[in-house]
Order: sequence, then structure tokens, then C-alpha cells
Amino acid sequence: MEFTHIENGKVRMVDISGKDDVDRIAVAEGYIRLRSSTIEAILKKEVAKGNVIAAANVAGVMAVKKTPELIPMCHPIPITSVKFDFDIESVGIRVRCTVKSKGKTGVEMEALTGVSVALLTIWDMVKSLEKDDYGNYPKTSIEVIRVVEKVKGKV
Repeated sequence: MEFTHIENGKVRMVDISGKDDVDRIAVAEGYIRLRSSTIEAILKKEVAKGNVIAAANVAGVMAVKKTPELIPMCHPIPITSVKFDFDIESVGIRVRCTVKSKGKTGVEMEALTGVSVALLTIWDMVKSLEKDDYGNYPKTSIEVIRVVEKVKGKV
């Protein structure tokens, strides 16, 4: 297990320099609950801000690549592949992000960051359709962001 070290009150990154580069894969997923009318607008490509799925895909990929800039103790690592899957359901969208690397440390933080930003992008794209008369979001929620698979070694 990797742990950040605290020495003299200072937080330090874990030293991974002695580890071998190996194939690594992480899959993360999350869900955004939306109104059925919003789902219809997404499917018909009638959302004012544009193509929701395309925007979420691009935002998610960008987030994966910027993870070490966002999470202080996360090592910058070579990303070799990022793939998003969007399963549109009647009252929401399940987003799955698969990240691959050949490196010294895992890619689960990158996959989690990618999923999180993709879900936030969906919310941003459809928020005008989700607001109630008071400007709140009573039906909208982002739920269960988690790592569903992590692979290290030969893949």
C-alpha cells in the first residue's frame, strides 16, 4: 500500500522511484439522476448548450489528464488510454471511465476524477432543464461514484 508520509508536520508524496513500470487499468463509474424530460432532450439533442454526451466525454478526458494538478499528492503518470461509456437510462445516466497506463502507480484517482467531471459537466449542460420554480434541483443528484475495477500487471 502507498501512504503519504508526514515528516516534521509536512505532507510528502510517496516515493515510487523503486517500483517497476507495469500495465495498470482502473475503471470508475458514477450516476446522475435527472428528470425523464431532460433525458428526452439529451437524446433528441435539444439541450441549449449543445451535445451533452460529447461535452461530458471531452471534459472527462481533460480531467483525467489534469488529475495530478487537482489532487495534491497524486503522481503525474503517463496515461496511455482513456475511454468513457455513457448508459442513458429513463431517469439518469451512468458514466463509466476506463483509464490505462504503464507506470509505477495506479490510475484509480484519474478514473474517479474523469467520472466526477463528466457527471458535473452533464449537470452543467442540463441545469436549466432541471431547475424548479425556485431555482433548486429537487430531482437532480450525482450518486455512487466508485472504483469498480483495478488491474495491475499483465493485461
